[in-house]
Amino acid sequence: MLTMKDIVREGHPVLREKAAEVALPASKEDQRTLESLMEYVKNSQNPETASKYGLRPGVGLAAPQIGVSKRMIAVQVYDHNHSLLSYALFNPKIVSHSVEKAYLSSGEGCLSVDRAVPGYVHRYARITVKGTTLEGEAVKLRLKGLPAIVFQHEIDHLNGIMFFDHINPKDPFHIAEDSFPIER
Repeated sequence: MLTMKDIVREGHPVLREKAAEVALPASKEDQRTLESLMEYVKNSQNPETASKYGLRPGVGLAAPQIGVSKRMIAVQVYDHNHSLLSYALFNPKIVSHSVEKAYLSSGEGCLSVDRAVPGYVHRYARITVKGTTLEGEAVKLRLKGLPAIVFQHEIDHLNGIMFFDHINPKDPFHIAEDSFPIER
């Protein structure tokens, strides 16, 4: 079981690398890695388990965050209809996106960043993601709102991008044109 000690922190070089594609069908080792990412996310959202093992709650985790430079992410988050979206994906890729942008009004955080970074992170309001599930099934997800933001955050990790790279250093709370806030 992954715990906070397994999560690499800001400054570790793996967080700035472009992760490698996962050869499909996935090896047993890659499947175990992806399963462990999803297990962490689920455990971190369970108050009892999180408290017992000292897990910081998270809605997503990418393989580079545990020192594995491969294109794998796990996301578990509720959408605007209060439906649970739970996906563990190999080689996720954004294939289309809106012009309109959105940002979390409370800002973003990251399990690999042990400090608060104030500012708005502008991301696409709507995206379409393609990827492959643990079972080897190709999926195409149309996402908006919070799930779209979470998927972009995790896919950024696969490209060596941290959330704070998107914050305007001169004006962290600048609101971009054609963008709207999302409450969390």
